[in-house]
Parts: sequence; C-alpha cells; structure tokens
Amino acid sequence: MAGLTHSALRQIIAGFGGVGLYSTEMLSAKRLPTENAGRSPYLIRTASDRPLSYQLLTSRPEELAPALEKLHELKADAVDLNMGCPAPVVGRFGAGIRLMEKPENARCLAAEARKRTSLPLTAKIRIGIDLDEGKLQAFCAMLEDEGIDMVSIHARLKHEPFARRPRWERIADVKNRLKIPIVVNGGIFSVQDAEECLRISGADGLMLGRGAVIRPWLFGEIARDLYGCALAKPVLSLPAVYTNLIDLLGALFLPEHRLGRLKQFTRYFSKNYKFGHHLATRVHSSATMEEARERAILFFAQNS
Repeated sequence: MAGLTHSALRQIIAGFGGVGLYSTEMLSAKRLPTENAGRSPYLIRTASDRPLSYQLLTSRPEELAPALEKLHELKADAVDLNMGCPAPVVGRFGAGIRLMEKPENARCLAAEARKRTSLPLTAKIRIGIDLDEGKLQAFCAMLEDEGIDMVSIHARLKHEPFARRPRWERIADVKNRLKIPIVVNGGIFSVQDAEECLRISGADGLMLGRGAVIRPWLFGEIARDLYGCALAKPVLSLPAVYTNLIDLLGALFLPEHRLGRLKQFTRYFSKNYKFGHHLATRVHSSATMEEARERAILFFAQNS
C-alpha cells in the first residue's frame, strides 16, 4: 500500500506479532538501482521488520536484472512482482493489472525474474478484468509454470471498489488446480473475516492491507485465534500506538518524508474512534509533525 507499508508501520505491526512476511511499498524497478537505501523511505528497514519481501513494479523485462541485483545487495528475503495494482497511473505504463491483460508480457517478466534470482519469488494479482474463470486459472498456471513460488490474489476485479464485497469464492478453484501456495487478500478486518475468508477460499494464507493499518494488532489476533500461535493478548492503548508511529517516523525518515505518511496512516487509524473523522481532519490540516502530534493528543484526551 503506497505511503503505508514503510518501516515505521511495519515495526508497529511487528510489536504485536503474528506476521509471516512483511512487504515494502511498490518499488519502481527502473528507479530502484539508484535509490539510496539509507535515505529512501521505500528502502529503509530495520532488524525487526523481516522477513521482508520487496515488491517490484515494471512492465519491462530488461529492467529486472539491475533491480534484482540491487535487491540482492539489500539482502532481500523475497521478491514480489506486482501484477494487480489497478491505479490508472500504473496502467499507463503497462504495469500492475495491465499485465493480466497481456499474459505473454507477464510470462516474460516471471521468466526473467526467475532466471535472475534464487530468492523466493511471488506475484500479486487480482481475480481479473472480468469474471472469466478460465483466464484466471490459465494466468495462475502460467505463473506457476514460470517458477513463481506463491501467488497472492486480491479477490476483486480491476474496476471494483473496496466497498464491494470481495469474491473469496473465486479463489477456491485456483487453489484446487495449483500446487504452489495461494494467499488471499481483500476485505479482512477481523478474526471473523479471516476465518470466513479461509473457509470459503481454501487459501493457504492471508495477506492483510487496510485492515492492518486500521488495527495493527490484527495479525497477532489472527495468528493467536486461528492458528494457535502462543501470543499474549496485548494491552491496547490507541494513543500509544499513534504516538509511537510519530516517534518512529521521526527516527527513521527525513523531515520531508514524515508528515504525508502520518496523514495517510491517520485516514485509516481514525476509524477506531466513533468520531475519528475529527482526528483525521485535524491531522490532515496540520502543517508540521509537531502540530499534528499536539492536535492528535488533544483529540485523544477528549475521546478517551
């Protein structure tokens, strides 16, 4: 998730446990080789947010060799090829879900990536452009044939909004036909959602997005309640989670990379409060991190 799956939030989530694999934001394969890993908000990482998968965005196979060389230098734990992002700005470059419309290009990318790395190699897709079960199964089978180790599927079509209920049932047939693990994504905001999703889809695992931004402890809840992991129930303090993120943004990132990321986080995290839109509005209109912190602390005091 752009602007959200950075090291600061990954560390917040790590503190609650339950995560099997973290992910970076989408990384332009073209720009990646020249990114400064010590300064780029996309590449900064710590020992706590690992294993970490680096998510590559490209439509050009020739960009993969230098990008993967960079990821080897960064000691990536896994590599993910994004073939599911529906954003128009991504589609204009033939990347993201546009690759599902051009399966031969997607095949070339998967084959080239597999040739260039021995790291675990995954792909993230959607269930398609339209409800064509044959196309979805053929696309996933192609990825498996080209050496992809795992496929994560967002259970919505290209043009479907987040408000639309995810089509978890569409994952089941794919899961039954492939040998590699299938991970399902979309519409998981609670342990109950996770349980129902796994039951309907038959998937091997879950990928969380917005649900884990709203509730960073959700991974831990699912790991404990569904998978039997020995994790203690945390004593939750929403203000402490929020101010901890502010501190981590300040410790990890340059000043110009902090406030925008805090505002994006607040858009989701504020949903934990009945009147959370007031928190979001106050933070979004803040000009500095200090002002945002002061306004947030005042909101928490008024809504405890």
